Order: sequence, then structure tokens, then C-alpha cells
Amino acid sequence: MKKLICALAMATMVTGSALAAPGSYTVTAELSPNVQIIIDGTARTFYNAQGQEVHPIMYAGTTYVPIRAIGELMGKIVNWDAATNTATISGTRTTPATVGTPDINAQGGSISLRMEPGITIVIDGVTRTFYNSVGMEVDPVLYQGSIYLPIRAIGEIMGKTVSWDSATQTVYLTSSGAGSDVTDYDTANPSVGGQTGGQTGGQTTTGQISLEQSKQIALNNAGVSASQANFVRAYLDYDDGRRVYDVEFIVASGNSFLEYDYEIDATTGRIVSMDRDAEYYRPTTPSGNVGNNGSSANVSVSEATAKQTALSRVPGASTANIYQFRLDFDDGRWEYEGKIIYNYREYEFTIDANTGYILDWEVDSIYD
Repeated sequence: MKKLICALAMATMVTGSALAAPGSYTVTAELSPNVQIIIDGTARTFYNAQGQEVHPIMYAGTTYVPIRAIGELMGKIVNWDAATNTATISGTRTTPATVGTPDINAQGGSISLRMEPGITIVIDGVTRTFYNSVGMEVDPVLYQGSIYLPIRAIGEIMGKTVSWDSATQTVYLTSSGAGSDVTDYDTANPSVGGQTGGQTGGQTTTGQISLEQSKQIALNNAGVSASQANFVRAYLDYDDGRRVYDVEFIVASGNSFLEYDYEIDATTGRIVSMDRDAEYYRPTTPSGNVGNNGSSANVSVSEATAKQTALSRVPGASTANIYQFRLDFDDGRWEYEGKIIYNYREYEFTIDANTGYILDWEVDSIYD
């Protein structure tokens, strides 16, 4: 997931602003007023506490919306604890949705924002980690004093089906329930960071289990605890005419590990398919490269060289766009495996760690 520690301070209680601090990092994203958010058939317009319209943000294929908007959508109160860098979404919201003046002259374009891995998000007493559509962890975002969270992950926590229509630039969240609207913090209360609630897992509505529940189903079937598993990916997919969760995790044991792959029906929670593979590593003479079992590997190609080989196929991408990079031993050889997320595309690669040859290269479009 991993998290760097950073600090945020509350700047203005009225607006819910927070200031970026060391530990966070700046990225270039896209302000996207043309992206529509439709929840249970209703198009949503988001406003901040001052009644100014705020727009979705797109970064690395993920759509982000402000946390106060999320609180209103869930019918819950948003609190900020500056002492612990924790935003809490809980309780029952009694105030009406924020209203304002639509920004009819809104302009999209590139913006700079802060990724904030040190912010903790607690929803109904459960600390949440967020993933994009391919199961990769994504951090909270700070832009113009407001925390933004990925709408896909929030939708799945709410038990809604999330889909993207690229032709109309529309994100759909659908379920049998109804949402609300809109942006920032409702309170800045140092005492609420540890607040707990009755919920111990992802929310669900009739017709679909949550992402967290699917992960727990897989863990229970494997007889593995969450602390033993390293999740490689977990995401909602559409396969053979039905919604399924693809869940993959690794359990290490000495110089070997077990890799589990599950496909779980998102409606019934039934395990559609399951695969378990044993992989083994051969510790050799140390050379500065470390395999994912912690042992040293004697390979000819360095990590830096392998990364540059992959990046040479994606003009404009940098090492900051590389995710899940690791040295692996598979089919009798050492290989570098990783992903590049850039310009709304995912490039998955495998490179021979001794010859430098690209053994596998896959490209997919990513939309949240």
C-alpha cells in the first residue's frame, strides 16, 4: 500500500482547508469539468462550503472528488483531526446538501496537486485503503485546501456498481439506494480521529458485495489472515456477463511463497474460480539486487536499467509512473516485473534480469 508519514494542518475551519507538508509529493493532473458523475440516475454537481462549484480531477486514470462531497453522498459527517492527519466519515448527516452557483465558464486543463500518503481515512470506524480499477493502491489527494478521494473506491465501499462511459465522459454509480451531493470538512475536531462506528467491513446494498468483503471471502477460503497476505490486486470486473471481483494475493514462507488468484461473483459472493501456485526462489551470491523473498540475486541487469528499458517504450513517462516493480524468480530465471501507469494507459511488463530482453508487454486503457 507503504504509506509515507506526512503532516497536515487545518488552515481555516470555515473552508476546511489543509496545508501540504513534508512527505507529500506533487504531480500533474487534469481538472475535468467535462466529466459527469451520475449516481443512481441523478447527475451530481459539487460545491465547496462557500457555494463555489468544484470539479472532478483525473490522475493516472482515476477520477477524484472532494471528501465533503463524498460525505454528502454517503449521508455522513466529515471530520478532520490535524493531530493525527485523519479524516473521518461517520455518523448521520442532518444538514442539507450544499448548494451554489454552477460554474458555466469552467475550463479544464493541467493542474498541480499534492499526493498525500500520510493522510488516514476512516469510514465508520474502519481505516480504508483505496485502490483503482486494476487493484493498485492510490493515495488521497490535496487540491486547493480540500482532500479528494477516488470515486470508484468510494462507490464500491457504498456497495454501488461503478462504470465509465468514455464516449460521454461519465462515471456511473448505481445501486438500489440513493445518494446526496457534494465538498471539504464539516468539523475540525482533534477528538474525532479515533471515533469508531458499528461497521466492520465495506457497506453493501442489495445485489452486490463490497470489495473488502470479496477480499475476506478469498482469505477465509485460503485459511490466511489479512496480516499474512500481500494483496497484488483486487478490483471489480465484468466477465462472462456478470460482475466479478478479481482478487490476487501472495503469502510468503521462508524462501518460497504461495500465490492465490480468486474470481468471486460480486452478487452472490460465490467463488467462481480459484488458483494457487507455489513459487520458489534461489538465493545466490549477493549483488545488490534483492528478490521479493528478501534474498539476494546475482543478475546482470540492474533495476535502474530494467526500468529505463520499459520506459523507453512509453515516451513521456518517468520512474514516478512505475508501480509494483519487483525482482521475481519464475520459470527457472530471474525477471523484473512491473507496471507503468501513464496517460490513462497501463503497461505491464516482464524483463529478463540477465539478458535485458522484454519477455512480456501488455497495454490496456484505464478509465475510472
